[in-house]
Formats: sequence, structure tokens, C-alpha cells
Amino acid sequence: MWSFITDIWDTLAISSLMVALTVTVHFVGLAVLMALIRQRQPLTNPQGPHFSLRVLAILFVVFGLFAIHTVEIWLYAMVYHFGLHAFHDFETSLYFSTVTFVSLGYGDVILPRDWRLVGAIEAANGVILLGWSTAFLITVIGRLRALEHEWLDHKGELPPNP
Repeated sequence: MWSFITDIWDTLAISSLMVALTVTVHFVGLAVLMALIRQRQPLTNPQGPHFSLRVLAILFVVFGLFAIHTVEIWLYAMVYHFGLHAFHDFETSLYFSTVTFVSLGYGDVILPRDWRLVGAIEAANGVILLGWSTAFLITVIGRLRALEHEWLDHKGELPPNP
């Protein structure tokens, strides 16, 4: 009985630390992406080649989101392999982490019973972080579309003098 309680607290502690770490990584990653986008002054210039810049900005955000999720998946894989020794090789840990994070869950690779709650919490964490990324991407696209409407509304007008 007492070993079960200790095991569950260990599992919850590891899971909570991983959620805190990946949420922090995600927040910092999104903040960096936003800062980089805001530095791109040509995006706000109605006289500039806005269509190609808009496409590049969207691609930049999508690849940035992929990079952020890759870091988060690798962090879980490192915990599974090096911390919990749940799998015999890192590739299996990475594969399990990837299919769990995106909630695909093939079931061909499973965690040992002692650590399966960590996997379940990774799946919940992944769903939330993927949703957050989706909301971020939609916001960026919406703002770029708003700029496009401003450009169209002011087409032919001279930009204000600074």
C-alpha cells in the first residue's frame, strides 16, 4: 500500500515538473517568435511587397512552432530514456514521446506500469500546447490579414510623414 502511494507521488512529481518545464519552454518560444515578428517593419509598410513577406512570416511562425514542439517532445524523451530508464534505446523513447505528445497513441510501444501516468499526462500536456500553438498561429494570421485590409483601405494614399 505505502509503495503505491510513494510511486504515485513520484509519478505526479515528475509529471508536474515536465508540465512546468514544457509550458515554460512554450511560453518563451512564443514570446521569441512574437518579438522576431514585431521586428519585421516591412510587414507594416503599406508600400512594401507585403504578400511575399506575409507568406514568409506565416512560414516562419509554422516552422518556429514545429521547433518549439520538437524541443518539448525531446525533453519528454530524455526523461523516459535517461531519467526513468523506461525504454532500452533513445529512439524508442523519442518515438513514444512523439506519438504520445500529439495524442496519436498507436499503442505499439507502451511505458512500464510504474510510469504510465507520466505518458497520460504528456498526452494532456501535448493537447494543450498544440492548442495554444494553433491559437497563436490563428492570431498571427488574423493580424496579418488585418494589415492587408489596412493596406487595401489606404491604397493609393501616401504614407504619413514622420
